[in-house]
Amino acid sequence: MYEKEYLVDVKLEDRPIEQVREETIDQLIYNYSHMVISAEAFEHRLDQAMQSNDAHEIVALVEDLQLKADTKYQSEKEYQFTPNYSHQVSDEDVNLRSILGSNERSGQWLVPKEINVFDILASTKLDFTDAIFQHQHVTINIFCLMGSDKILIPENVNVVTNIFDVMSSVENKSASMANRQAPTITIKGKVIMGSLVMKVKRTTKEKWMGFADSLKALLGTK
Repeated sequence: MYEKEYLVDVKLEDRPIEQVREETIDQLIYNYSHMVISAEAFEHRLDQAMQSNDAHEIVALVEDLQLKADTKYQSEKEYQFTPNYSHQVSDEDVNLRSILGSNERSGQWLVPKEINVFDILASTKLDFTDAIFQHQHVTINIFCLMGSDKILIPENVNVVTNIFDVMSSVENKSASMANRQAPTITIKGKVIMGSLVMKVKRTTKEKWMGFADSLKALLGTK
């Protein structure tokens, strides 16, 4: 009796909307990568899937698509969206000090456990998009006086902020809520008569579009 009840499908409207949305987007990407639908149709349906909060409307977007995402697709998706970790762990902190100058870390750079940023009339840019993490918990200590700092956060990294600002602009557009195994970056410190911007480098739509195009190229159907 209990086994039969367990096998009954949950009604669509009772399922988590984000799960329904992601499954639909997976199917859209999979069919687009196999050239079942055009780039224009894919982008149009992707917009609808992201904007709608009606599970039936979302599912209807793939009713005419027969191909279903397989295990290879899921593996490639996990590879694309899982943060890069390195088995080589260094305990050394990174100190970025700049007066009337600029500092930047981008590309595939090794992220230490702690980063200290000190700017006076200067700027620092930290781009974690392709960074290789050595620790699950990373701390960024910031002191910015009349400077400008920018931190670019991937979608699959959690962010915690604790910034004290005086006559400054502090903007946090990261809003990342990754899973528990994802890295967590804690940003704290002081910004005085300066600016600090924290944001995701790519929008959610850009993330899905980029993945779809890379998968299409991988299949050799571009």
